[in-house]
Amino acid sequence: MDAGVAAVVGAAIGTLGGFGGGVVTTMSQGLQQRRQRQIDRELRLEEARRNAYGKCISASKQVSAAWWKLAASLRVEGNSEEQWREPAADAHAAWAPFSSAVAEVAVVGPAFVADAGDALRRAMYALDMAGTAWHEAACQGGVGRLGDFDAQYMQAVAAKRAPGSAFQRAARRALEAES
Repeated sequence: MDAGVAAVVGAAIGTLGGFGGGVVTTMSQGLQQRRQRQIDRELRLEEARRNAYGKCISASKQVSAAWWKLAASLRVEGNSEEQWREPAADAHAAWAPFSSAVAEVAVVGPAFVADAGDALRRAMYALDMAGTAWHEAACQGGVGRLGDFDAQYMQAVAAKRAPGSAFQRAARRALEAES
């Protein structure tokens, strides 16, 4: 083989080697970028879930606290509709953020956490309805100490505990926070 042919063959091999190396590098970079995008997506989803679950738990506690405040006011002998007005308004106002938080949980999932959030929403709705019925009866009767309504309210309080705990367990499981 003469020097000219050897130079052409050497140049061709060098070109093919450079091209092959470039293809391998490009493919490797593309794979790394896809992997990084997937990791970033998973981190964003975990953060969204953590935020949504925390808001849902916090909002459920705020609904409970607002209803407890109204119940305490209804139980005080001699309190009137005027003393019940503000705690009743607070209890009703607490519902919207809670409902919104449960909807956010349903969006970020997963399904088993969304289901647990819906069960909590139903239990909190029963609490809301029991408290509302008590407050309305007190306003109509002019007296807050109504034993039957208090008992129904306390049943709703007890009934929300299990769904609240179940939601927290589901959230921990979804976040892989179980120890």
